[in-house]
Amino acid sequence: MVNTPLRGAVEVLIEENLTAMRAIVVELGDDRVNTVPALPGANSPFAIVFHCVGMLKFWGGSVIGGERIPRDRASEFTATGTVGALESAIDDVAARVGGWVHIALTEGPRDRDAEGSTRSSDVSSRSAEWMLLHIIRELSQHLGQLELSRDILVHGVG
Repeated sequence: MVNTPLRGAVEVLIEENLTAMRAIVVELGDDRVNTVPALPGANSPFAIVFHCVGMLKFWGGSVIGGERIPRDRASEFTATGTVGALESAIDDVAARVGGWVHIALTEGPRDRDAEGSTRSSDVSSRSAEWMLLHIIRELSQHLGQLELSRDILVHGVG
């Protein structure tokens, strides 16, 4: 496998985001992980992390890896379940990230016809490096959303 500074940075940043997300859902426990904060348009912590797993499987597995992993993006935002199920999903996708990053940096995206994103023009035209940075951006954005949701659910508003 190719080892470059970019590869190392991408893998570490994805791992850091997933590790932080996992810690938050474990902290919330089954009793709060499916609770939607009292904010307009908010999602439950479960849905936020489930969406991130779906996003990673789409960009990493389907577009970059060519695996054609089915995705129902809309249902990700209403998904519910247990912390254990979410931990398993995080562990599964985390174990596959290294292979997807390797493919991105050595071969480039394998399936530019993959469907399951609101950014289909980016699927067909962007570089593999852009896709990896997009993954990090999305994970980081949603980690912030998850942290805020946790704070509201644990400490309340105001």
